[in-house]
Amino acid sequence: MSDRLARVFADIDAANADDPRRDKLNGEELPFEVVYSRRMLERLEKMYPNAPETLKIAAYGQHIRRFDIPRSDFPEGRKGYNQWRKACREHHAELLGEIMRKHGYSEEEIAEVQKLVRKEQLKRDKLSQALENVVDVVFVEHYLQPFIDKYAHYDEEKLIDIVAKTLLKMSPKGHQEALSLDLPEEHRALIGKAIEKVKPQLERMASADLDW
Repeated sequence: MSDRLARVFADIDAANADDPRRDKLNGEELPFEVVYSRRMLERLEKMYPNAPETLKIAAYGQHIRRFDIPRSDFPEGRKGYNQWRKACREHHAELLGEIMRKHGYSEEEIAEVQKLVRKEQLKRDKLSQALENVVDVVFVEHYLQPFIDKYAHYDEEKLIDIVAKTLLKMSPKGHQEALSLDLPEEHRALIGKAIEKVKPQLERMASADLDW
């Protein structure tokens, strides 16, 4: 890891230190988004060991200070959710740009990271697809059960639909990585049913050249 990348990561951790939520990583209680950043980087390095620094920064910082923008500030429903997500992405992009500029990254490198965290060019750009794969594998590995617990009122069909939509955002490399996880049997069964639901779409996606 270069010195400047290490400094960027340290600044991202410092920015996330105010997160009121907590989570545990290897037995240590840390700010929620600090844990998320580290899980993202760990999965990225496993899946894409040759990832450029821009992708590493986007992965580590894509939720930087998300707690600044509460979901409750936006209307209920899909429209409000999408408005919230867009506001978060712009916030993350701006903060990461400031940190990268401070540590001597070029405007081209900053623009690349901002493109990635804004989720631009999904299904068209290999770096954007790589980031999406990592996001979704981390979700399946660490956050699927908390999601199920939070929305315990959802029936199985609703959960299958949500997992299916996640699968459709991933490339074959992402699917392979998710299925290789040591998952509880109920999670594996849920993913299996979601795969069956969108099998034709997944087969079409397999022909796209987005993996590296």
